[in-house]
Amino acid sequence: MSSTPEAGPLIVQSDKTLLLEVDHPAAGVARAAIAPFAELERAPEHVHTYRVTPLALWNARAAGHDAEQVVDVLVRFSRYAVPQPLLVDVVDTMGRYGRLQLTQHPAHGLVLVSLDQAVLEEVLRHRKITPMLGARVDEDTVRVHPSERGRLKQGLLKIGWPAEDLAGYVDGESHPIELVENGWSLRDYQRDAVTGFWAGGSGVVVLPCGAGKTLVGIAAMAQAQATTLILVTNTVAGRQWKRELIARTSLSADEVGEYSGERKEIRPVTVATYQIMTRKSRGEYQHLDLFDSRDWGLIVYDEVHLLPAPVFRMTADLQSRRRLGLTATLVREDGREGDVFSLIGPKRYDAPWRDIESQGWIAPADCVEVRVTLTDAERLRYAAAEADERYRVCSTARSKLGVVTAILNRHPDEPTLVIGAYLEQLEELGAVLDAPVVQGSTRNSERESLYEAFRRGEVRRLVVSKVANFSIDLPEASVAVQVSGTFGSRQEEAQRLGRLLRPKSDGRQAHFYSVVSRDTLDTDYAAHRQRFLAEQGYGYRIIDADDLR
Repeated sequence: MSSTPEAGPLIVQSDKTLLLEVDHPAAGVARAAIAPFAELERAPEHVHTYRVTPLALWNARAAGHDAEQVVDVLVRFSRYAVPQPLLVDVVDTMGRYGRLQLTQHPAHGLVLVSLDQAVLEEVLRHRKITPMLGARVDEDTVRVHPSERGRLKQGLLKIGWPAEDLAGYVDGESHPIELVENGWSLRDYQRDAVTGFWAGGSGVVVLPCGAGKTLVGIAAMAQAQATTLILVTNTVAGRQWKRELIARTSLSADEVGEYSGERKEIRPVTVATYQIMTRKSRGEYQHLDLFDSRDWGLIVYDEVHLLPAPVFRMTADLQSRRRLGLTATLVREDGREGDVFSLIGPKRYDAPWRDIESQGWIAPADCVEVRVTLTDAERLRYAAAEADERYRVCSTARSKLGVVTAILNRHPDEPTLVIGAYLEQLEELGAVLDAPVVQGSTRNSERESLYEAFRRGEVRRLVVSKVANFSIDLPEASVAVQVSGTFGSRQEEAQRLGRLLRPKSDGRQAHFYSVVSRDTLDTDYAAHRQRFLAEQGYGYRIIDADDLR
């Protein structure tokens, strides 16, 4: 489906912003077409604003899109003539990727090769790049010390010349891993994701929560046939990985080790938590030597958008290992998307959430913002609060308690998660709703016991803190009520909605509610979080809390 220039849903502007008319019949097709190279900035009701950024263009280039395709999309969907300088800039920016290449020279080892001698001369004179380079081999080639492979890619990206890494990978220690497809098989998009990753050797696969990112990782392991280190967000997520590995591959329990605060097992496949990798003792990261403990053939980074800075630093030294990042969103609240690109690898596969939903692999979702009017006393408390306390005051207002109860009364028999960020508020909700509370201090054994009771239907409601944002497999959950969050975090919104998107056995719809205090920072931050949902094609309905009663 395409659109004539006069009737197109996009307005392409010379400042590299794209305005998408949401109600246009071709808006969905246009959104999917621009997604590989444009990032959503604002998402009010009728017109969404995207921006074409260099990093998005380089990710698109690495994923196999060329400048001609990008230009065609802009021209095809634009309502007016596309500004010619913008088209030139798209071509020039995408042309920067790969003009420098990291390769293996038969005599000199790792080298930086330039397809444009002037670019190499520019780079050689850059004071932050020069120390990473060795002797000149010829007019187009310069030596690179293998230990600088990752840091050089980081540095080149920052000065606008992202290098294409063609230097290859070591195979690592071999270990047999076969898929055991008992009553299941990889879906087409999962196979495509593995193919896309393997063709590049390292990089990131972006798939919705509930779409089977773990299976993509397992299939990549089966292709690698090598020892594998898997990094995960927490111990519960790690044990879910272990269960999946034992159920879906030829690996036995003895071949899969857990490296966490509770256990220190190093096996052919080792699942480690980010927390243990970043734990310090006497100012030193005492567990980073896990990266060198075996000759790993593959390193898998689960929820790569949460990768901590110390693991980035260690990853810079691991560029000869195949690296697979798995995530539902490349958005990082610390702005280090460029480091993911440089050190883990570019985006190799990205499937829009609504596409996976339309195929029936994830549940459809109804997203509703419920606006609560604060009492006069709550409004005065908010107005008098210090600036750094205002969000906590408005997002934990007691007026939300009755609203949460009213929402749950709408779904009396459905498995429901009530999600928040402030422990006092969660404890109060647990008491009001007569529901267990899972938070950071809840022991892992108790968490797993409660999650299992929820899966079996013995517990119908759970009140959870942000510990349940990540990598928790609760496929039965069909309602989530968000009462407070981490300011305007889009990645958190993605994770929380993702808790609901496992397909339901009866095909029913998921319901995602966000309870927001009117006329406060709560409303502003909610609008920022919802940009992610708009980017994926989800619409938010806004209703008044009084309409629930």
